[in-house]
Amino acid sequence: MKRITIIITLIAICTLFNSCKLGRFAYYNFADITDHKIFPSRTITASETPFMYPSITKSFIQDSITITDDGIKTKVTFEDYLISNKTVAYLVVQNDTIKYEQYFNKYEEASIVNSFSMAKSILSMLVGIAVYEGKIKSINEPVTNYLTELEDPAFKDVTIEHLLNMTSGIAFNESYVNPFGDAATFYYGTNLRKAVNGMKIEATPGSSFKYSSGDSQVLGMVLEAALKETTISEYLEEKIWQPLGMEYDATWSLDREKKGVEKTFCCLNARARDFAKLGRLYLNKGNWNGKQIVSKDWVEKSTKIDSTGGNVAYYQHQWWLNEKDNSFEAIGILGQHIYVNPEKNIVIVRLGEKNGENGAWTQVAQSIASKL
Repeated sequence: MKRITIIITLIAICTLFNSCKLGRFAYYNFADITDHKIFPSRTITASETPFMYPSITKSFIQDSITITDDGIKTKVTFEDYLISNKTVAYLVVQNDTIKYEQYFNKYEEASIVNSFSMAKSILSMLVGIAVYEGKIKSINEPVTNYLTELEDPAFKDVTIEHLLNMTSGIAFNESYVNPFGDAATFYYGTNLRKAVNGMKIEATPGSSFKYSSGDSQVLGMVLEAALKETTISEYLEEKIWQPLGMEYDATWSLDREKKGVEKTFCCLNARARDFAKLGRLYLNKGNWNGKQIVSKDWVEKSTKIDSTGGNVAYYQHQWWLNEKDNSFEAIGILGQHIYVNPEKNIVIVRLGEKNGENGAWTQVAQSIASKL
């Protein structure tokens, strides 16, 4: 009864303010890996000639792993750890061979899962391709060369590279639990163009890092403008999904059905094996079986630590960097990870319903990689 009352109240508020974001937030509550079912989307079609990883019959993963929390080391059973922390898929690929693949809680190989912010890293791939093809002239261009409708005149000092490295100075509240915050507006709202056009600059562009889904959505709209008549989903299908031999269709969630905008800060919905192929592409410096999909220079710039110009050592071009083992990751909320370790020739994908109370997924991947 209490939930119904809250929903009715929020629907009334939505009607008053001509918005249904609050009602959606109340009804669906926190974001979920099955949210592809509630949003309109565009389909990215699977390849007719899929690339298939060979598998081994015996797992090469150790039975236990050691997790460090606040300086305290704890040894835990590997699969118990996965299950207790709400993992739905865990995949380890080394030397192009699946060393471990398990699915939990009724999920299976063909189950589709929301990438959440792992999509930011995939967006970076597409921007890199667009730069190489000349659709985007330079990442040093101001974003206003592509988005003239941005209302704050301070955007003239924001470059595409600022967006890539989240040093734009855009004011954005990244809270995922505030129904009135920017993240809720972007996730549950139905007019991303309006939300983006009204954004403000709060800090000097290029002066400091601030993780912001706003940066990624503006970046996506820059790419959309550069592509002109081609949608971002079509570009992903043509440039990555088909060439990489993806086994399954994917979808990219939109803000609305008619003339929808891809939520490029999140919400590419796909399967574990196909996410692993995205990792393999960057493991091989943008090359896929002899064909250069993303330029080598772009991949190296995206995965190399650069702390200049307000950048931080752990984030570059929408990828998370791990100095400890020279690995890099695409990461999304609820513990979605694509971990890439070039020195060990390993890609690890973890997908889950929750991050878990002890979801130290980078540590887990590093522990596995160190022993293979």
